[in-house]
Amino acid sequence: MAPPPFLCPGQHRPARDTLVVVFLRGAADVLNMVVPHGEDAYYQLRPSLGIPRPDDSSARKEDRAVDLDGFFGFHPTMRTLIEAWQSEHLAIIHACGAPDESRSHFKAMELMERGVQDERGPASGWIGRHLATLNTGNSSPLRAVGMGTRPQRSLSGSVPASALRSIADFHLGGDPRTLQQMRAALSTVYQDDVLGQDTLSIMDALQKLNPANYQSPNYPDTEFGMALKQTAMLIKADVGLEVSAIDLGGWDTHFAQGSASGLMPNLMKDLSDGLAAFHSEMANHMNHLTTVTMSEFGRRASENGSLGTDHGHGSMMMVLGGNVNGGKVYGQWPGLAEGQLIGPGDLAVTTDYRDVLSEILIERLNNPAVNEIFPDYQPTMPDVIL
Repeated sequence: MAPPPFLCPGQHRPARDTLVVVFLRGAADVLNMVVPHGEDAYYQLRPSLGIPRPDDSSARKEDRAVDLDGFFGFHPTMRTLIEAWQSEHLAIIHACGAPDESRSHFKAMELMERGVQDERGPASGWIGRHLATLNTGNSSPLRAVGMGTRPQRSLSGSVPASALRSIADFHLGGDPRTLQQMRAALSTVYQDDVLGQDTLSIMDALQKLNPANYQSPNYPDTEFGMALKQTAMLIKADVGLEVSAIDLGGWDTHFAQGSASGLMPNLMKDLSDGLAAFHSEMANHMNHLTTVTMSEFGRRASENGSLGTDHGHGSMMMVLGGNVNGGKVYGQWPGLAEGQLIGPGDLAVTTDYRDVLSEILIERLNNPAVNEIFPDYQPTMPDVIL
């Protein structure tokens, strides 16, 4: 079958990685995601929420941290990522984040998605500037996709990004006659409209994909699982996808967060199971695929009186891909003991999130213009990429 009219044979397939950016909105409690079980202060700060050490015989095995390197361990609900870790496709950067210490969700997300130090920076998003500074010859309207009802802030810029909630929506309930009638009507309405023609091109591309008949691993039956599954479908369909932005929200857990089970562990399981299924399905594409997770900031090192955690500072990133120097926890660990925490009692940031993204941009997306993507910032490469 010939490619859609907006794709030129031999040009629509980028010679660089497809980038998948997962934003954990609400400030994820990374201290319970990647547990510093080798640090006594962690358990002093979290007598109820702390995840038992891997060798804690007083706790059920299924409730203990899953050891990674003798000091850090996954939350037990994230054990499905162990295969990616052991295959060295998964790297973790702890105590990672942005310099902003406002602890405001809105401000922190705004600055991070724009990739700027303060409000005076450019209004476009860092992914938008990446796309604008890299001419790949790719005219696909699906070059950049934001999974959801509207594109993420990071995608804003001169290069249009498409919002995609469900590929199934483009099949109009599986009624080919209705679909054909709508296609004909839109063709007439948008005959001389460039934007409208792009809409039709998207429809043509997505109509060739049928989620109902798509065979894939068992993704979580959640919006996040569906977003990853649809990203995999777009990559395999070779429709010109270069960037997929995905949100996983609900991490603002001030109350009844849960330790081995509960609200936060359920989110961790959704994240882990989704990424594990994506890693499994995309095994043959791993060498041309990089996935990165990020959150606007972390949470307070100590639990609060409501068995939750308040807004903190230092966070954590994960990078998944075939060219990742994985099986390692990166970053200078600042410690959780008295005198090592910052502000009201938060994990310090020792690796700027822009360092990680800059290395991905340069090494895997072939875009050296990091000074334009992250203005007024000089990155230090953490050597996460092989």
